[in-house]
Amino acid sequence: MAYGLLLLRVVAGGTIFAHGAQKLFGWFGGHGLRGTAGFFENIGFRPPFLLAALAGLGEAGGVLFAFGFVTPLAALGIAIVMFNAIAVVHWSKGFFNGNGGLEFPLLLATVAVAVAATGPGRFSVDRALGWDDNLSGVWWGVGVAVVAAAVSLLTVATTRRRARVEATAAA
Repeated sequence: MAYGLLLLRVVAGGTIFAHGAQKLFGWFGGHGLRGTAGFFENIGFRPPFLLAALAGLGEAGGVLFAFGFVTPLAALGIAIVMFNAIAVVHWSKGFFNGNGGLEFPLLLATVAVAVAATGPGRFSVDRALGWDDNLSGVWWGVGVAVVAAAVSLLTVATTRRRARVEATAAA
């Protein structure tokens, strides 16, 4: 199990880190913070620069996830960003990723919640520090899922201007 969790954390954490690095730094063919803020503004988020930075930081937390360091906090950042992406970008496009659907962000959010529940495993910083028993378990997973969903709903409800987005889409 320890090797499986290590592989899962490293691949999922590395993937989400790369996505965050695209947003924050323009690495790996990304548009950087300015371009990401422009995208966030186009889909109705206000203030776009701050929210783009927070999304990028949540995804850059994939490094913490990969190393298994403060794993529930890293999982929470990943889940919040993925739930927001599902709600704002992917939900209307159906399930499958080929159509821009929610398949991939749902998978990443699920991995984050599941690892928060099971713990990072033997090969993690949390284990080396003796924290893993205190920072994992079913209630940590439930907490990450519930808090991420609540933060995402609050974010979408309070920072997005739907009237402009709908008017732009109709034009």
